[in-house]
Amino acid sequence: MTINCKGKLIDLNSPKVMGIINTTPNSFYAESRKTSEKDILKQVEKMLEDGADFIDVGGYSTPPGAPKVEETEELKRVLPAIENILKHFPETLISIDTFRANVAGKSIEAGAAIINDISAGSLDPEMMKTAANHQVPYIMMHMRGTPHTMKDLNHYDDLLQDILFYFSEKINAARALGINDLIVDPGFGFAKNIDQNFELLSKMQLFKTLELPLLAGLSRKSLIYKTLKTSAAEALNGTTFLNTIALTKGANILRVHDVKEAVECTKLFAELNK
Repeated sequence: MTINCKGKLIDLNSPKVMGIINTTPNSFYAESRKTSEKDILKQVEKMLEDGADFIDVGGYSTPPGAPKVEETEELKRVLPAIENILKHFPETLISIDTFRANVAGKSIEAGAAIINDISAGSLDPEMMKTAANHQVPYIMMHMRGTPHTMKDLNHYDDLLQDILFYFSEKINAARALGINDLIVDPGFGFAKNIDQNFELLSKMQLFKTLELPLLAGLSRKSLIYKTLKTSAAEALNGTTFLNTIALTKGANILRVHDVKEAVECTKLFAELNK
């Protein structure tokens, strides 16, 4: 349960926290949108002070029905952000949140340490080769279709079995290319309705059979605010609760908008499991 980030071994046996930086104007949670250099650096500084282990930078918003973003625009958003973060906070471990191999490759060259791919290579056949060539940790998420079609692709013969089979194929493909460090993300909210998301969380420990680190991305998502009949802006308490459940189910990384609260979860969880 260790990953190699720029020659630094990160032990994921103790859960880690990944803070979200969206360099987009339309991410579903308004407070996560950081488009100016000043705002990005201010948010990163706060996340690092609050204890973030990783910073996840993305330039393409992917909730259902999100507008398409040209690759040139995505690059314009993420590359300056990565360079500026590392200029001011050089020890930061950045993951690049993209499904495009070229964006991932250029981001690694700019200093990012991890690739976070919502499609596990399904949307760009060159993505896994890029991860292998750069020998960086690769986060592979479960989804179906594209961000624009996935909401209609949530019919499964057996939700958990289908997703586990998906990952077995993706892991085999990644290993065949020589990717050493893999992380699995079950993909909460992607091609899954609310009931399916809760089923996935309740049985998330089954993914430990893959013998890989697990990432849980539940932060302020619709399964929380629609269930509670509120909004993403009011979903912090629900996020904290579900993050705690995710830790009990074996999550090794929490991907979140609110780092302080997630770090507190991991600290209390560690005390409980001494």
